[in-house]
Amino acid sequence: MALNRIICLSRKHLWRTSVGCQEPLEIWAHLGLYSPGSDFHSSPVSSAGHNKWSKVKHIKGPKDEARARLFAKLAVMIKVAVREGGPNPDLNVNLAQLIEQCRQRNMPKSSIDNAIKGADKSKPTSYALYEGRGPGGSSLLVEALTDNNKRSYAELKLIMARNGGSMCDGARHCFDKKGVVTVQTNDGEGNAVQLERALELAIEAGAEDVQETQDEEERDVYKYICDVSSLRDVRSNLVSLGLVPLTSGPEFLPNLTVRLSDADMELASQLLELIHNQIDVMRVYDNIE
Repeated sequence: MALNRIICLSRKHLWRTSVGCQEPLEIWAHLGLYSPGSDFHSSPVSSAGHNKWSKVKHIKGPKDEARARLFAKLAVMIKVAVREGGPNPDLNVNLAQLIEQCRQRNMPKSSIDNAIKGADKSKPTSYALYEGRGPGGSSLLVEALTDNNKRSYAELKLIMARNGGSMCDGARHCFDKKGVVTVQTNDGEGNAVQLERALELAIEAGAEDVQETQDEEERDVYKYICDVSSLRDVRSNLVSLGLVPLTSGPEFLPNLTVRLSDADMELASQLLELIHNQIDVMRVYDNIE
């Protein structure tokens, strides 16, 4: 089936427009999109404290191999940020945010430094957004950074075909692009913020909604949702209100969800894990309940 691809090629600015893609570097500056293995799953949780993958037996916590893949992906993002804005985090906000996220995920300082120093020697990369279908009629969006789009596409297409999925047009219409600020459920003084208060803060900060969910370490977090254009203002307002942001940036949130059978859920989790394990893949979105 046809693959609907949106690719931004790199020259002076990494994210130069090509076939209608206008993705700023900020799409990679929030590393909530990075988590090991199956934990790369990025769809918002539909109800408080719910993890739709909790009953899928093979999903486990981070392992050494998965963490190594995570660090490799983070290194790619650092190199992109350095090429776009320079190696000084004091003058490069995106790089500073990336470094902070790397530290939160215990990436060795030597690895961070090597990624910064090696930016000029790395191959040029391009951003690609792939659309596909998963088991049970689910829709998938895959964000990638690659130095060889043909290779990345071929690898992804093969994984899809062998695991109940396919490349196709139309999946993008099942998602809305929103700004998302993920914060701790404790404020800056360590006091717990109850959901009712979190909702009040959403109104004060100018956010559209707030969701209680869990991050890749299974820690409770709040996700504040807003228009992409107001993302920075909402984040700044949340900080001034005493909350502690973990990540912030644009995400694709489903506007239409599907419910899968237990068998399809198992197939979907296996497919997503295989996609996540691809070194070029930075984030995967689905519309599974």
